[in-house]
Amino acid sequence: MARKKQEPEKKKKINTDGVMGLVGSTTEQAISETLELNYMPYAMSVIVSRAIPEIDGFKPSHRKLLYTMYKMGLLSGGRTKSANIVGQTMKLNPHGDAAIYETMVRLARGNETLLHPFVDSKGNFGKVYSRDMAYAAARYTEAKLEKFCDELFRDIDSNTVEMVDNYDATMKEPALLPTTFPNVLVTANQGIAVGMASNICSFNLREVCETAIARIRDPEHDLLSTLPGPDFSTGAELLFDEATTREVYATGRGSFKLRSKWRYVKEGNRIEIYEIPYTTATEIIMDKVADLIKAGKIREIADMRDETDLGGLKLTIDLKRGVEPEKLMQKLFRLTTLQDSFPCNFNILIAGMPRVMGVGEILDEWTAWRTGCVRNRIYHQKEKKQERLHLLKGLERILLDIDKAIRIIRETELESEVVPNLMIGFGIDEVQANFVAEIKLRNINKEYILKQTKATGDLEKEIAELQSILDSRRKLQNLIVKELQQVADKFGQPRKTEIIYEAAQIQPEEEEEPVPDYPVTLFVSKEGYIKKITAQSLRMSGEQKFKEGDSLAFSTETSNRAEILVFTDKYQCYKSRLSDFDDGKASQLGDYLPSKLGFDPEEKVVQVVLPGDHKGFVLFFFAGGKVAKVPLSAYETKTNRRKLTGAYSDKSPLKAIFAFEADLQMALYATDGRCLIFSTAQLLPKTTRNTQGVAVMSLKKKAELERVSILEDSGIVDQRRYRTKTIPATGALLKPEDTGDKQIAFEV
Repeated sequence: MARKKQEPEKKKKINTDGVMGLVGSTTEQAISETLELNYMPYAMSVIVSRAIPEIDGFKPSHRKLLYTMYKMGLLSGGRTKSANIVGQTMKLNPHGDAAIYETMVRLARGNETLLHPFVDSKGNFGKVYSRDMAYAAARYTEAKLEKFCDELFRDIDSNTVEMVDNYDATMKEPALLPTTFPNVLVTANQGIAVGMASNICSFNLREVCETAIARIRDPEHDLLSTLPGPDFSTGAELLFDEATTREVYATGRGSFKLRSKWRYVKEGNRIEIYEIPYTTATEIIMDKVADLIKAGKIREIADMRDETDLGGLKLTIDLKRGVEPEKLMQKLFRLTTLQDSFPCNFNILIAGMPRVMGVGEILDEWTAWRTGCVRNRIYHQKEKKQERLHLLKGLERILLDIDKAIRIIRETELESEVVPNLMIGFGIDEVQANFVAEIKLRNINKEYILKQTKATGDLEKEIAELQSILDSRRKLQNLIVKELQQVADKFGQPRKTEIIYEAAQIQPEEEEEPVPDYPVTLFVSKEGYIKKITAQSLRMSGEQKFKEGDSLAFSTETSNRAEILVFTDKYQCYKSRLSDFDDGKASQLGDYLPSKLGFDPEEKVVQVVLPGDHKGFVLFFFAGGKVAKVPLSAYETKTNRRKLTGAYSDKSPLKAIFAFEADLQMALYATDGRCLIFSTAQLLPKTTRNTQGVAVMSLKKKAELERVSILEDSGIVDQRRYRTKTIPATGALLKPEDTGDKQIAFEV
């Protein structure tokens, strides 16, 4: 008998879903599909439900904590253990007790993070200005809501905001809190999502309310007149810059400069720093000063210590004999975070979508949202009064014949028929009949009924007034304005951050640290990579390495201290020195200029120029045939400004940039095959950087300037054919024998 062949057992393998299956059942999945199905939901959840604040000024974690405390009765009651609050909050926020407690710490008065804290704390909650001062555990601290939270929960039970299910659909929570003021601008907020972030500075409550009122009354209101700048809980000084402030107010992006407050104590020859920028911490400052002392960059300090106590922050610096306090502090401002910047990124969720907005746009969005909240409240009040009026109207019917009502109830055999019989007997609906049927026997008298129905006229007037408010946008806005004025009067407080308007005049010029000078060779690629190679390294190196698809734009011999000007396609110029770049090697790609110099998004390099002593000129060639001759001195600045806007004209596309000291012969090539040779001596220099220049090449219809070359590099044989003594000129058609290789330059 033939033996049956045993089939080999199929090996098991875990498939892509993590489920045990057979080898034959596994499927492949594209990485793009995996990202879309698995990563994108996570990214959207972080953006929409965790890291970015909404128009009420809160992230979900803040809102869930404060609402839980409100439902616990902590707005009017006494304090309770923080651990109790954290436990209750987990019914709405399932992310763990540590994260919830950290949220409470930041909202607490003891931590001093906010200008207007929401949590009245007792115990050690750490300090925002200290990196290492740890807060006590939740079981040791107590908390309740501040009286200020009245403005968060006012009318929350009047259908002002939408109530949604919590994560397990066992409770309801507000989608937003109906704040009676623009809390989104009053409460500082920072969040890092996936692919985007938010960083909102705090403003003074009274100033924000006044600005919101002015904006409601006049949409063209100048924000700067009522909102001079941000206000931080740590105080310090704001170095006012009108252009920067207006940019932040308009776009929601930019930065504010903050500087510490200090005083000189003659007795003891010491400096006391008592307020620092919101963006730094005492330990960061102490560590940086210690590093500077070790490096020998600061020799004026004998000792520095942190003397922060219950009286507040204090950093003490003991000075050596003969040291000028003012001069030392200016040096420390330059080298440490005693002077720092607050970068703004006003990214807010509006209807579930992240948007970067300026202050004016934020106020407009808040006003529109708040108008909806007030409208919901008025409508809710109107409905309640209409329900009451409806009941009283039924009661009025009873007044006509009380004996009849009693007789109907007494003669009705079944309890379930009482309401229908009253409805039939008096011509009232079921709701009214139920109301009459529920009246106590002792209240079935004329006096009681007259007393109850007396308010009918007042109710009708109140309902009419509420309806007139709902029908009038002006009345709704007046109601919002009135509430804003009440908040400002009740909770407004003086500014903590002092504004220094003369900052530009009092700021000293930065003293440059001694930079070693030595010969280097500069290599710049077409895509914007830069390499600075020493003579010794260049002798030992091989072929220059470039990124795939990239190549050399130009190279030149210069020195380590040389300055460079980097012109971009966004009409800007970035200034830097070669000493800011590390010495490189031929085998390296070098530094990418857009990243190194902090270009704007999608900004690209057009040309790199070495200005030397700023004695020469820069030529800008535009597609329309115009050429601008600008002195290099126009790009020379007294301060160490690294970015110049309006570096050249934006009226016509740029085709080429050349820098030179002595006048040159240039060859211009048009798209219709014509060529023109002219001397730069024929151009008069313009004093403004963004000048449109003068017409050099007269172009025919649909033609434009294609490229530019220095004459000696052009390869043109018959130069006389294309030369002109007067400009503008059309040039001549290019002969085949005069076609030379194109000059290596950046593509624009």
